[in-house]
Amino acid sequence: MLGTFIDDVQGFHSPQTMTPTELGDGLAQLIWESFSDFFTKEDAEPPLPDINIFSEDENRSSRTIEEALIFFMWAYTRGVQMAFLGRVPNERIRVGLDTLHQAVFEDMVEHGTPESQLPMFERRVVTRYAEYHQAATESDHRLGEAASRHLMGRQANKSLSAALSERAIAIVNPLRDFLDEVALIDS
Repeated sequence: MLGTFIDDVQGFHSPQTMTPTELGDGLAQLIWESFSDFFTKEDAEPPLPDINIFSEDENRSSRTIEEALIFFMWAYTRGVQMAFLGRVPNERIRVGLDTLHQAVFEDMVEHGTPESQLPMFERRVVTRYAEYHQAATESDHRLGEAASRHLMGRQANKSLSAALSERAIAIVNPLRDFLDEVALIDS
């Protein structure tokens, strides 16, 4: 069985080109995988600290879930920007990122989020992206603090902040490295 797996891996070749639509759709899938892994402690990489990020208050727990989704959306968006800015036309990057966000929003509606709530969620996404971008330009630590504060709904937790900054790095750097080898071409 190991031989079959090795043969499959040896036969894998990363794409040399990708359209913005392929990029956006693929990244939306990765966001959902990272998001679900985040809440599964035994699969979390790096592992989450043993703190309860959920509250007895259902509204606060729902907001924590949304904040985690925004964090992962930002991390993948950041990886794309770091890989393509300056070497691909901005409009082509924007189409890929718009496709990513549209796919996530459609999935949310498909799984129960009322469509009427999307504009408010989108505004929060824009606000968080600006905050996370600013924090990341200052330091990984600041990014982790900002994300922890939003997930917890109160003052940042040091161990969660560290885990979140590690998680962002674990997403952004490999994605950037992978995309550095990909040409983003017109559809």
